[in-house]
Amino acid sequence: LQGYASEMDNPNLVHLIPSALQNKKEILFGNLPEIYDFHNRHVGTGGIFLKEIENCIENPELLARCFLKRKEDLQIYEKYCQNKPRSEALWRQCGDSIFFQECQRKLDHKLSLDAYLLKPVQRITKYQLLLKEMLKCSKNSEGTAELEEALATVLDIIKAVNDSMHQIAITGYEGDVSELGKLLMQGSFNVWTDHKKGHNKVKDLARFKPMQRHLFLYTKMLLFCKKREENTDGHEKTASYSFKNSLKMSTVGITENVKGDNKKFEIWYNGREEVYIIQASSVELKNTWISEIRKVLT
Repeated sequence: LQGYASEMDNPNLVHLIPSALQNKKEILFGNLPEIYDFHNRHVGTGGIFLKEIENCIENPELLARCFLKRKEDLQIYEKYCQNKPRSEALWRQCGDSIFFQECQRKLDHKLSLDAYLLKPVQRITKYQLLLKEMLKCSKNSEGTAELEEALATVLDIIKAVNDSMHQIAITGYEGDVSELGKLLMQGSFNVWTDHKKGHNKVKDLARFKPMQRHLFLYTKMLLFCKKREENTDGHEKTASYSFKNSLKMSTVGITENVKGDNKKFEIWYNGREEVYIIQASSVELKNTWISEIRKVLT
C-alpha cells in the first residue's frame, strides 16, 4: 500500500503511470486497505488479530474464539477475492510498465506487485489449514466444538469466494444477478429436458443425450448456463458461463428420486409443463442440492 498504491499519487511519478491505470487504483488493489485496517486495529475487546492468535500459544483452546468473534470481519476477504479477476485483468494490461518497475526497484523487492496481491487469497485458505491441523490434535478436549465451528466459518467464506468467482463469469443474463438473493450453490450437471408442449420428436431426442449445464441456485431463481472455457492470451483458461434459461424458485417443484438412477432428481415448472431431469456426479452432491432447494421452497 505504501510502496505502490500511495506512489500512484506521487507527483514525481505521475508521468510514468500508464493511461490504462488512470483512476483505477481501487480496481487494482480492491479493498486491500480494508484488510490492512482489519489486521491493524483493535476489534472491540479482541485486540489485534495476530497478537491474539500469538497469545494462544499458551492457551491453544482459545484459538477458535479469535476466529469466531471476527466472523463478520473476515468477510472482507470475500469482497477482495470477488474483485480479483478485475484486478488481474488490469495487471495483465499494465503490469510491465515502468511505473511498477520503478516502485519495485525502490522497495528492493524480489517479487513484483502481483505476488503480493495474491497474498490475501492465499491467507484465507491458510486459515482453514491451521484450524484443520488444530482439530487433528484436539480430540474431544476443551475447545474442540469451537474449533469445528471456527473451521466451518472459514470454509463458508472460502465457499462463498469460490461461488462468487464463478458468478462473476456469467454472461448473457439480462437481469441483475445481485437481485436474485444469496447464491446458495453452483455446480455442473447432466440435464435432460422434457417439455409437454411442442413436437414429440424433440422430446424423444432430448431424452437420450444430456446437456452439460452449470447451475446457479439463488434464493429467488435457478439459472441454467453453459460453461465455455476460453484461452486468454496465453494465460490459464478462464471459464465463462453463458446464460441459457432460468426458473423462478417460487414456481418450481422437485422430485427427489428418479427411477433407475439414485444420482438423478427432477425440477419441474408450472405443474410439470417443463421437466428438468438433473444428474449429479454423486449421491452426496445430489442430497446437498436437494436439501438446499428444499430450504428455499419451504
